[in-house]
Amino acid sequence: MKHLILSSLINLEDYMLPCFTKQYFGIDCLGCGIQRSLALILNGEFVAAFKMYPAIYTLLLFFGFLGVNMYYNFSFASKLIRNLVIINGVIITISFINKYIN
Repeated sequence: MKHLILSSLINLEDYMLPCFTKQYFGIDCLGCGIQRSLALILNGEFVAAFKMYPAIYTLLLFFGFLGVNMYYNFSFASKLIRNLVIINGVIITISFINKYIN
């Protein structure tokens, strides 16, 4: 019920940026789908958000940790940030390749 109220108040698709790679070259970029995936999360459609952009949850974890790390320095921060960058890079690359194979 809550996601119906949110989507009826604000149509997030009206505010999404276009993908210039897709406009000019006709192919998706590595970030295509992230805005729609965030909109799906805000509407409570968590599985659909993952299907739209598989790296969405690890990216949210990454940016959330970066935000917290700005105020509280952790001794393990550099290792965790490096590992999250690697994990996100692998997930994004595999899902990009999988999109064109299927």
